[in-house]
Amino acid sequence: MLKKLSAEIFGTFWLVFGGCGSAVLAAAFPEVGIGLTGVSIAFGLTVLTMAYAVGGISGGHFNPAVSLGLAVAGKFSWKDLPAYWVAQVVGAILAGGALYLVATGKADATVGGFASNGYDTLSPGGFSMTAALIIEVLLTAFFLIIILGATSGRVPAGFAPIAIGLALTLIHLISIPVTNTSVNPARSTGVALFAETAALSQLWLFWLAPLVGAAIGGLIYKLLWNEKA
Repeated sequence: MLKKLSAEIFGTFWLVFGGCGSAVLAAAFPEVGIGLTGVSIAFGLTVLTMAYAVGGISGGHFNPAVSLGLAVAGKFSWKDLPAYWVAQVVGAILAGGALYLVATGKADATVGGFASNGYDTLSPGGFSMTAALIIEVLLTAFFLIIILGATSGRVPAGFAPIAIGLALTLIHLISIPVTNTSVNPARSTGVALFAETAALSQLWLFWLAPLVGAAIGGLIYKLLWNEKA
């Protein structure tokens, strides 16, 4: 279990530092910055690379919603869920802290939103709480369905991280303008703690919506496509 939890800490750290770091450090320069597309690709690459690196140790969840959805689908032990959640949040907070130290390492640095998630005035596109709730539930549900399908016995071994990474890239391309894209409560927590906005006051939605969406996705897969059904 220690190896599994350490893998989840490292994997979640890489997801938050790489994905949010691309937004905080590299997307802020209009002339040479990577933009929305680059940030979306970066998030996908973090999951893809760490799924190959440590996925064989812990399963490569790196996300409390993923762990919950897998448990609902019968692919993960409920008794291990709390420990995984703790490891994932720890990894995300460590990444947020490391990114904060880098981001503030220049004169007159301002942290601002710090790639945090939000709705209403904290939404990049000014989208409402209802819009944020819907898109986070919907996209997390589909993310779980993709994860469960890609890791099923129907798919050739070794290709799952590619499908999962591309799915996360697509999810970000869709929803960055709406919520800055969460689908991952740990990712949301890790940067909200350091943001100079009211991100913490809206963090509840980015726990509730991804967890609900993941449970829905896990249940849909279990009922309709579970290979053991």
